[in-house]
Amino acid sequence: MALLGEFEKWVSRDAEQFLKGIGVKRGQYVLDFGCGRGCYSLPLAKAVGDTGKVFAFDRDEGSLAELKTAMAEYGLDNIELLMGDTKVPLEDNFLDFILCYDMLHYSKDRRLIYKEVYRLLKRGGIFSLYPKHCKDDYPLMELASFGLDDIIKEAEMSGFELAGKFYKRCLHDYSYNDCVVLNFLPKK
Repeated sequence: MALLGEFEKWVSRDAEQFLKGIGVKRGQYVLDFGCGRGCYSLPLAKAVGDTGKVFAFDRDEGSLAELKTAMAEYGLDNIELLMGDTKVPLEDNFLDFILCYDMLHYSKDRRLIYKEVYRLLKRGGIFSLYPKHCKDDYPLMELASFGLDDIIKEAEMSGFELAGKFYKRCLHDYSYNDCVVLNFLPKK
């Protein structure tokens, strides 16, 4: 029950301030790439408001079903659920902001993710990355040997430039966690 309390606190109160602090604005079209059960999709929908839209993309049907239930519980209708592995069914240069939070460690070829994010993002749009499970933050799976500098280099080699580094408290697996968020802009 305590974990659900932290999730509720996050969605209802803390996340919107977190999202505004990293650059999310009302009216934006935002992708939550690897959205899981919606820890970020739900507050993103609140942050972008009625004139914005959130595209919640994940490969796990069960997670998307849980997110759909939560959308109804929170009365949010500006989230569109999309299912797939890496290829997102949206137009090129369509999105203002893309979050990839706590999901890179699942990918054996992150270049495919970076390439897809670059394709989808408008020039001047923001690619926000939280590389949880890199060697600096509970190492796990495909990111275990990569530090933040390695992740930054990898993103820069894929057509992005680092625009900001934020040290924040965020939600990870239904509990609060210290995190480092990296914001990138597409290179011109």
